[in-house]
Amino acid sequence: MTTPLMSLTWTDHLTGRQGFLVVDRLVRGVSSGGLRMRAGCTLTEVAGLARGMTMKEALHYNPEGRYVPLGGAKGGIDCDPRDPGAYDLLVRYLRAMRPYLESFWTTGEDLGLSQDLVDRAAAEAGLVSSIQAVYPLLDEETTARRRLADAFAVEVDGIGLDELVGGCGVAESVLAALDRAGVPYPRTRVAVQGLGTMGGATARFLTRAGLTVVAVADIKGTIANPAGLDVEALIAARDAYGTVDRGVLRPADRELPSDAWLSTGADVLVPAAVSYAIDTANQERITARWIVEAANMPVLPEAEELLAARGVTVLPDVVVNSGTNAWWWWTLFGDIGADADEAFAHTRRSMRALVEQMLARAEADGTSPRAAAHAIVADRLPVIAERFGWYR
Repeated sequence: MTTPLMSLTWTDHLTGRQGFLVVDRLVRGVSSGGLRMRAGCTLTEVAGLARGMTMKEALHYNPEGRYVPLGGAKGGIDCDPRDPGAYDLLVRYLRAMRPYLESFWTTGEDLGLSQDLVDRAAAEAGLVSSIQAVYPLLDEETTARRRLADAFAVEVDGIGLDELVGGCGVAESVLAALDRAGVPYPRTRVAVQGLGTMGGATARFLTRAGLTVVAVADIKGTIANPAGLDVEALIAARDAYGTVDRGVLRPADRELPSDAWLSTGADVLVPAAVSYAIDTANQERITARWIVEAANMPVLPEAEELLAARGVTVLPDVVVNSGTNAWWWWTLFGDIGADADEAFAHTRRSMRALVEQMLARAEADGTSPRAAAHAIVADRLPVIAERFGWYR
């Protein structure tokens, strides 16, 4: 794969803070990729995420589906989302990016930003929608937009469907790996880093499948209980950033340092918060059999090599956390309706098939799951390019 189609750095004229946009590829003239906000965000980070989005889109290509994969892109803003000036900065960034959002970049929530916040800021910046660039590709725009809006209005147990589908996909990835290895769900312990949208939903679906969540970590530290945490109580007690109110902890729940989630005796680790969470130093503490990347780029490549040498399998982000992005387009293009049961069923089928294909390819080729995912993408990109055209 070649260098990105477009890469730019924006400097805010009021604060001097920087924002970034990288468009890795265009398919039918459009790209897809969320917008993140975090202190320390860099152009290199955003470029890696954009390349990952190209892979996620290609991996979900189904020649029989209505959803046609888009190219990959990503946006990023170097600012703490808790900063008092963060929202105004977001509006100014979107206003500066308006020409790209109107023509070829579709975006949405990512680390540090909720979809509601992105939608509100996009309207203030003069945009019709954060995904308006895709509208010309729709057969029946009014119907499609209504279907997606209806889907975003669906709630399950008081939580929006859009906040649950990604975690459903991550959980199904875990279950597919366990099934392939013949490991029973009730004997499997899980530790989750980050209890925000993705981490919280993943913990919920895994618990309901019979697994035991023994640790969750947020900005305040790790909450652990070898007998299992009350996931529903923790989710109900979190704030908008996924931080849990410690007042709901039970007597047997322990408060540990932030990095303790790495070594709490779990069989499965789910990093669902920040990039670069697992490095060459702290990987030594990991005794889990699987690391399932719910966050984007949480395991450094050098650390993954060391983990593989110790028999730890990393299920890569480009597969594992691709469900949210795919759900948007399945719904908008009309492969599924605005219904929770239909969304979860379609997500589970698609994610399980993709994970099983990846693991089978890795076994046949004698490579890692990540290398297998790259190989599957390499097979699909020429097909997509020939059928729909793409720009690089």
